[in-house]
Amino acid sequence: MSGTPNPYRHQYETVAASQTQQVLGGTGATGDFLHRIVVNVTTTATSAFSIIDGSTTILSVANSVLANGQYNYEFNIASQNGAWKVTTGAGVSVIGIGAFTQ
Repeated sequence: MSGTPNPYRHQYETVAASQTQQVLGGTGATGDFLHRIVVNVTTTATSAFSIIDGSTTILSVANSVLANGQYNYEFNIASQNGAWKVTTGAGVSVIGIGAFTQ
């Protein structure tokens, strides 16, 4: 709606398959807010992915845990250790949604 304030102003960033610690946002930083990730699994055998807060792994999902399809993971947390980073296997892509440092 035009003229309606939006206190959230979430952004999104896509993370393609086979990426290693891709930063969400231009530079990312401590305090960045991760609202949700949308995971798209296309090949179960290579569907591993992880969500990292600076250097701390917050979520790690192994190959073959998820069947082909789309999955949503809610976080609603601020980074404590640096930029949010996403690592994806060859059979999975991710969309990160939140407020990230550009």
